[in-house]
Amino acid sequence: MAKTILTGVDNSETALRAAEQAAALASAFGAELHVLSAFNISMGETVRTVQSASEPSGKSDAYRGIVAQYSQNAERTASTVVDALRINFPDLEITSKVREGTPAAAILGEAGQIGADIIVVGNKRVQGPARFLGSIARTVASEAECDLYIVNTHHPSGRTQKNKPDIM
Repeated sequence: MAKTILTGVDNSETALRAAEQAAALASAFGAELHVLSAFNISMGETVRTVQSASEPSGKSDAYRGIVAQYSQNAERTASTVVDALRINFPDLEITSKVREGTPAAAILGEAGQIGADIIVVGNKRVQGPARFLGSIARTVASEAECDLYIVNTHHPSGRTQKNKPDIM
């Protein structure tokens, strides 16, 4: 039985749909839900910011400032999704988290750290007959050490609005 479910989110409507399905799964299983927002610092922005600092100590302060800004934005994203989920799932134990890295790497790292039983991702940006899974879902599917649930986030009404997971 699943006790820990993890989903990754960004500011998109499709990520919210996947998170809603993750919440429905967690509710059905009596599991806790972890909502993760990843942040990845741009190398170009880092170099420009560090180069603009005149003293060596200013360079490390500038970099820490960039990390803090990205982390705060990711925390806002995760918290916003958690707040939205709590409206329909008031009794569900939900935790928001942030992690540095690409979305797939952050999800996989967090899943390992918390011992996730299920990772829930959407099929965002999956288009055309040549693509079966999006890059995040594909990476997570090939490297996850737990079960993976891929939510069809392209359907506008989606199953997620029923707040009932499609479990067989």
